[in-house]
Amino acid sequence: MSNFTIIPLEGGLANVEGFYCDAVNVGMRPNSDQGDVAFIRSKDPCDIAAVFTTNRFQAAPIQHFQRYGEDFQTDFVLINAKNANAMTGEKGIEDIDTIMSTLSHKLTVTNPVMSSTGVIGYRLPIDKITSAFDNFDFNAKNSHKAARAIMTTDSFEKELAYRIKLEDGSHFHLAAICKGAGMINPAMATMLCFIITDANIPKADMDALLHEGTEHSFNRISVDGDTSTNDTVMLLANKESGIYHKEAFAKALKDMMFDLAMMILKDGEGANKLVAFEVKGAKSDKEAKIAATALSNSLLVKTALFGEDPNWGRIASTIGASGVTCNDKTLTIHYDDLLIYSDTFRELDKEREDQAYKIMKQEQFTVTCDLGIGEGSYTAYGCDLSYEYVKINAEYRT
Repeated sequence: MSNFTIIPLEGGLANVEGFYCDAVNVGMRPNSDQGDVAFIRSKDPCDIAAVFTTNRFQAAPIQHFQRYGEDFQTDFVLINAKNANAMTGEKGIEDIDTIMSTLSHKLTVTNPVMSSTGVIGYRLPIDKITSAFDNFDFNAKNSHKAARAIMTTDSFEKELAYRIKLEDGSHFHLAAICKGAGMINPAMATMLCFIITDANIPKADMDALLHEGTEHSFNRISVDGDTSTNDTVMLLANKESGIYHKEAFAKALKDMMFDLAMMILKDGEGANKLVAFEVKGAKSDKEAKIAATALSNSLLVKTALFGEDPNWGRIASTIGASGVTCNDKTLTIHYDDLLIYSDTFRELDKEREDQAYKIMKQEQFTVTCDLGIGEGSYTAYGCDLSYEYVKINAEYRT
């Protein structure tokens, strides 16, 4: 029985002791009611753990971060939308140094880091970004404004906060803001996520638990199979509470990251359905992962989901094309609890097809594929692909 309680809270980042956040609009985003530059600040230097994109063309903010070396501390994260500062070469990194130098004349900061999202291939508008420093309230706790400012094609803000209460009544906090809606691939999604805590967590645990949490959340979702240059998940700990419980922290972090990942998937550009692709009975966990990921990425599967077409042929074909060990005689496919394919039910009768239609009209359901080969299992998560997705991405720069 757990000796801790995870309590959801309203207000996002504002709940964590010793952290501050705000956002302003500096003119990069035409809607002046929505910020385009945000910050997260701690009154004390924080240990920081991070996971970045697997894209070989990592953006300038990631390269700038990596130049600090291992186990550095920071007390300031600057985030901008509309411009990715990616593929900008050495000048893109130098621009960050210029921006942070200007910041240091306004506020004492320790190893400030930056994160960016937006269009690739353009240098940052330095004057616009640095103008934010005259308008920020560096002692504010405006989590909602910060969450809204980092959005790109997102349709809603993504923020969560927990109080983790231990058996003796002591507690610590964990909170996060996140953005992501398109260009989402299970190899770090096109996303930014900033998680803060006042727990007294050791740095080694931060690194291990963040990587584990990423593998079970952001690395399992797919909107369109694409991977960005800027993908970033950061965990900052200022240890303000003096309290730590590894099991409780691990559970809260894993739950938070998974819930944020599902928010991203639900917000998939034009998406209407969130589908879990569970593959079991595979030769190995590795082969199950290959098959499940293939299903979550398949454009034909995604369009069938959008059309609410219970065409199990696309499911079976994708598994076979993935290269894993499989056999049509041992394969079974279920939509939720409805068997739609097996060796003895190779054709859908009208009653079974009508039941499948009803399941596919739901906003969420599970496709379970039992390969009947071994003990391997893995679950990936995907969504449908709609007309709206094409429209959003065709007009991304316009």
